[in-house]
Amino acid sequence: MKSFRLATIFAAGLLLAPGHSFAQELSGPQVVRTLGRLQGGAPGIDIALLMEEAAASAGKGVAALPDWQKLSKLSQLIVEIDFENDSIAIEPKSYRTVGMIADALHHPNLRRYKFLVVGHTSSTGDAKHNLDLSQKRANAITEALSTTFAIAPDHLFAIGVGEEWLVDPSNPQAADNRRVQLVNLGLVK
Repeated sequence: MKSFRLATIFAAGLLLAPGHSFAQELSGPQVVRTLGRLQGGAPGIDIALLMEEAAASAGKGVAALPDWQKLSKLSQLIVEIDFENDSIAIEPKSYRTVGMIADALHHPNLRRYKFLVVGHTSSTGDAKHNLDLSQKRANAITEALSTTFAIAPDHLFAIGVGEEWLVDPSNPQAADNRRVQLVNLGLVK
């Protein structure tokens, strides 16, 4: 099986030390293992509250907010998915990555979980525009996963944070900041 370039961000350092990611080549089984690592019970995450905080924090960042810090305790994966410039159209070459994510989410070890799909942008452009664009891109990924790849829609939640949670804060316009993050929210109830 061909590996794709994915960067894993382990829960302990994601929000507490932005900019410290470790990239490696991952296979589908590694994606399953990474997203399946839950440290005890998942804390309750209020998606609507996260969305409100992201909208209210445009231009200020969200990483230090307590509700966003809860995400640092959860299994997560950062994935490079390319979109057309200033668009929600997923580049054809990125459908392989979306397909690999879908294969992992269909795996019996992950099928019982729900996931947050977080869209990110670099700081190029207006903060409010970036927030809106990242939400639309997160929605595009969840739509592709649920329609094209038959992932149960009630297992996916989308949120955009624009440029508010940079992986490379020292270079806010870097392409690494344009990414999609998957967070395991725990068991579907």
